[in-house]
Order: sequence, then structure tokens, then C-alpha cells
Amino acid sequence: MTDSAQIPHHAVHYVNRVGWLRAAVLGANDGIVSTASLMTGIAASGASAQSILLSGVAALVAGAMSMAAGEYVSVSAQSDTERADLAKEAKALRNQPHAEWVELRDIYVERGLAPDLAGQVAEQLMAADALGAHARDELGISDLATARPVQAAMASAASFAVGAAPPVLAAALAPAGHAIVAIVGACLLCLALLGHVGARLGGAKPSRSIVRTLFWGVLAMTVTAGAGHLFGAVI
Repeated sequence: MTDSAQIPHHAVHYVNRVGWLRAAVLGANDGIVSTASLMTGIAASGASAQSILLSGVAALVAGAMSMAAGEYVSVSAQSDTERADLAKEAKALRNQPHAEWVELRDIYVERGLAPDLAGQVAEQLMAADALGAHARDELGISDLATARPVQAAMASAASFAVGAAPPVLAAALAPAGHAIVAIVGACLLCLALLGHVGARLGGAKPSRSIVRTLFWGVLAMTVTAGAGHLFGAVI
């Protein structure tokens, strides 16, 4: 056996990034699409450059706060549910340890272990960390998937603001009468970049992610611009 064959293999996985990556991608995508769509709709209505810019700034601030609040509340609800389940499991371990051992053993049997081996594994894992073993294998709660409300809220707010900034800057720097072109261009560029970076961080193919983000971004801006033009003409 060669020396290279004796070196332990440590595969690189991406699942440990799923919590913050999901919140960051969602926030950035929402920041780009919602802000650019709103500004495009305002511009299509025939509003002044100052009104377009003001709507973008308002969308950035309000959207970032909304994302933070919404993410914190939703992830906190998940965290509350996890804590309630863990408390229930801890009580069951105190009152019915044998029944809990049987339950854990049966889980391992269903996964393919022989009953005797499954019983030994369950016994050893419960001796080391009974609650941790049941949380992981019975409830599906692990350190990788544990709800972290503050982390999720901060990631969502920051990523939304980062995503919303380019359309606002594009409108601020665009020549008179070219706001829509600048906003749409900045939005499409940022969406393509977001799709590429998000796919790379998650270990997926960038092309599919880029097409997906561009499709929904274009659809949102088209619908909003149509609504802005319609209501602007009516007014």
C-alpha cells in the first residue's frame, strides 16, 4: 500500500453552509429584485429622477429591516419548536430510559444494522450523550441545522442591503432619462453574479442558478414596469 493510500480522505462538503447561505442568497436576491422592480415601476410611471431615487433608498432601508424582522421571527419560531421537542425528549429519557433505548435501537435497525449491533450502538451513544443522540437521530436536530435567529436576521438584512445598493447607485449615476436602462442593467448584472457566487459556494452548477435568478428577476421587473406604466398613464 502506498503512502498516499494511507492518508485519510477528508471530503469537502457544503451542507454546513446551508443556514447562512440560504439567508444570504434570499436576502441579496430579494434586495436586487424588489428594489430594482419598484424603481423600474416608478420610472415607468413617468416619475422624476428624484422620486425614483427616493423610492430606491426607501426600499433599501425598509426591505432590510423587514427581512431582518421576518427572518428573526420565523427562525425563532423554529428554535422554540426545537427547544420544546428537546425538553420533551429529555423528560422521556429521565422517566423511560429503556423505552428510549428501544426507540433509538429500532431507528438504527431501520437504517440497516443488525438488532444486536443496533442495540450496542444505541447503548454506547446514549451513555456518551443520550439527548444528543436522540436529537440527532430521532428528531433530526443537529448543530448544522440548529436554528440561529440572530445570525439569520443579520445575514438577511446585510445581504438585502448589499443587493439593493446597486440599483440605487445606478439610478443615482444614470444620465437624465436613462434611469430604467441603468436600473435594469445593474439588476441583471447583479443577479447573474449572485447566481454564480451562490452556486459556487453551494457546490452546484452556476449556469442553472444564473438562469433561474435572471428569469425571476426579469419577470418581476417586467410585471412591475407594466403596472407602473399603466397606473402612471391613468393618473
